[in-house]
Amino acid sequence: MSKQINILFIFLFGVVFSLFSQENEAISNSKSFIVKVRVVDKEYNNTIKDAEVKVNGFGTSFADFNGIYKVKANINDELIVSHPDFETVRYTIKSDEDVKILVEGFPQKRKSKYVSKSRVVNQTHLLDSADFYKKKDIDKSLSFITKALKNNNAKDKNATAYKILGDVYSYWKQYDLAIENYTISLGLNDKVDTRLQLAKNKFLFKKYKDSEQNYKTLLNSKLTGYQVIVVNEGLGDVYLAQQKFAQAKTHYQTALNVAKKNLVTPKITDLNSKLAEVSANLGNTIEAETLFKNSLDLASKENKKRSLKEQERVADYYNKSSRYDDEIKLRQQTLEEAEQIESLELEAPVAINKDSINTQKINYKIGNAYLLKEEYPAAISYFKKSKSEAKKEGDFEVEKDATRRISEAFATVGNDAEALKNYKEYVKLVDEDYVRKQQEIQQTKRFSKKISDNQNRISSLEKDKELNKSKISLAYKDQQLTQESNKRQQYIIYSLIAGFLLMSLLAYFMFRTTKQQKLANNLLALKSMRSQMNPHFIFNALNSVNSFIAVNDERNANRYLSEFSVLMRSVLENSDEDFIPFTKEIELLELYVKLEHNRFKDKFDYQINVDKNIDLDQFSIPPMLLQPYIENAIWHGLRYRKEKGNLSISIVQKDTETLQISIEDNGIGRKQSQALKTKNQLKQKSKGMSTIKNRIAILNDMYKERISVTIADVSKDGSGTKVDVFLKK
Repeated sequence: MSKQINILFIFLFGVVFSLFSQENEAISNSKSFIVKVRVVDKEYNNTIKDAEVKVNGFGTSFADFNGIYKVKANINDELIVSHPDFETVRYTIKSDEDVKILVEGFPQKRKSKYVSKSRVVNQTHLLDSADFYKKKDIDKSLSFITKALKNNNAKDKNATAYKILGDVYSYWKQYDLAIENYTISLGLNDKVDTRLQLAKNKFLFKKYKDSEQNYKTLLNSKLTGYQVIVVNEGLGDVYLAQQKFAQAKTHYQTALNVAKKNLVTPKITDLNSKLAEVSANLGNTIEAETLFKNSLDLASKENKKRSLKEQERVADYYNKSSRYDDEIKLRQQTLEEAEQIESLELEAPVAINKDSINTQKINYKIGNAYLLKEEYPAAISYFKKSKSEAKKEGDFEVEKDATRRISEAFATVGNDAEALKNYKEYVKLVDEDYVRKQQEIQQTKRFSKKISDNQNRISSLEKDKELNKSKISLAYKDQQLTQESNKRQQYIIYSLIAGFLLMSLLAYFMFRTTKQQKLANNLLALKSMRSQMNPHFIFNALNSVNSFIAVNDERNANRYLSEFSVLMRSVLENSDEDFIPFTKEIELLELYVKLEHNRFKDKFDYQINVDKNIDLDQFSIPPMLLQPYIENAIWHGLRYRKEKGNLSISIVQKDTETLQISIEDNGIGRKQSQALKTKNQLKQKSKGMSTIKNRIAILNDMYKERISVTIADVSKDGSGTKVDVFLKK
């Protein structure tokens, strides 16, 4: 019941403490704020982006794209701005407002020269400083590495920087970050030492398969004697951790042989001890004893610190083997030697045994051995010594464990009062341990966050470099693609132009050919129509001659034939021409009308009137164009009149470009003439008028609307017909 109450009390105390610590942290955080700092060159008003801005020892040397540094601060904190090219500026923060720092004497013109020199000269110093502070101040170490990476682009130097960064993280047991940076270093410069550290940290991070693969790869590399020892020892550690004892023994033995050959004494000692541990696990007790004895002898020849460490290993082996007397004897010897050493600055624990050696722990282990032997008074005595020394040295864990052991020992021998007293002390120590653990957790979180922030800065720096390289590469590729695209576009444009020219040329030839073909077709059609007109005209003329012969008018028949032959000769001369001078056409018309009038003297009279102001030489007309209209007026209009009719042909100039030729008769008209035709005549279509219409259509198509014709009745009753022919120059 008492134990349950104590546990409940511990739990409640932990909850209250957690709430209290969270409240304090919230209050503390509420006072902090982010200050934006801009550093400006007073003379040139240029933003300086490579200064170092700190508050309380923490800060940044990275400005964002706009030249703003962001730091966390409180009221009255001191802001420190430094740079190699101007004096350090100190400023007390009064509020969370932005801060502008003006600096003088910044060498604007020599800035690039300074940077280029500093990259070469200071790089080694920065890396040396980072390595120096590796075990003392991780913040300083990371700061120096950041500067070294920022001010350098050389692969070798950057590889070294990332290797040292991996060493820093490895020392502070941040093995995942160490692995990450060793990998980056190897990507820049493949070195055996870096690969060894990568394999070791993968082992420490418990990635045994990866570590094994890395070590095996190293075996195929060109190694020095010491590196062969380290690789085989590393493989032995990997197999031992996986309890593959036979394989571990093989590699430890190989490493030991090389160490003996090269006289590497510290490794000979370590490897004897490790082989002894493997032999013990394999059940080879005699071999293990011999190897442990060898390691003890070798360690004693090195120095006391090394001897103490090996004695602890052997004592632990005795404990596991339940050889408590041998363990107590050896630990008492170790205790005597440890008490003689005023201060111990031991190296980091090696291999798998991680115990630190001090008097309180040695007394505790001796007491534990007596407790296992059930010699309780001796056990209590050593536990009390361990507790007293642990309290004096501030070793809280040993003090707490020793108190618990004392309580258990008194309870076993029946001394309940002392058992209860020590148990209460133990409970009190547990409560204090809970508080201490919470504080350690918070400190660990802050430490991890700080390391993570630093790593993120370094990673972002490397990403920025890679991004810049990618941008340059992309710009170059984009330029090449643009050039290639321009060439392709030029080829396409030239091809299109060539194709367009070819198509245009082809279209031109096709158009010209079509035009020529059309012209040839039109000429052929005109010739055909003229060939149709001539027989039609001749047929009508012969009918007239036939009428003279029918009435035995030989004299008129001969005269008619004589005049007809003259007309025919002129018609035949002009039959191959598209156009003839207008004066010739008038002569032909006068001759034709005269011939028709001789035949039908009693039917009509005629007049041909030509305006004297017309310059007839400027006009031309298709041959025999007007004859069909005159023929229609005589044969279908005037011939059927009961009284004598009249045919009037007049030629006037309508405007400067156009002649108007009017053929007017006072015959019976078109409608009455149509009614008088016989059935046989109705069946036969008029060839003359249809042919003349087609001729005019073709000529207008060829010569751009030069001829137009209108036909109208003269009187309202339909008698008389007037044909107007308009002829352009």
